[in-house]
Amino acid sequence: MYKLMVVDDSTIIRNRIQRGFNNTQFELVAVAADGCEALELFRQHRPDAITMDITMPEMDGLECIQQIAAIDPNVRILVISALSDKKTGIRALKLGARGFICKPFTDEDLVAALDELMHGTGN
Repeated sequence: MYKLMVVDDSTIIRNRIQRGFNNTQFELVAVAADGCEALELFRQHRPDAITMDITMPEMDGLECIQQIAAIDPNVRILVISALSDKKTGIRALKLGARGFICKPFTDEDLVAALDELMHGTGN
């Protein structure tokens, strides 16, 4: 079972992602509302996978991705963001993310993206 951390400033989105993991290969080990909290929780729990929002207070997702990837370049980060422009997605991938899905998303989209994140080619 993989350890998962959910990072999003929206309580609704955090709860929605958490509900999507019933009976899956993931154990939810941490939930953060901003990048600063995510960085601290990452150091404590060392999750295998992270869902990461981009637009958040304190520290945005791009900065958080960069800092987490500097600590553990093997961590798998899936960006889940309403920002669907290619430039943001490419920047997130260059900083260390390994996948990107746009809000709104379905439970099926989320499960498929996380499966690809953990089992896809190159991982």
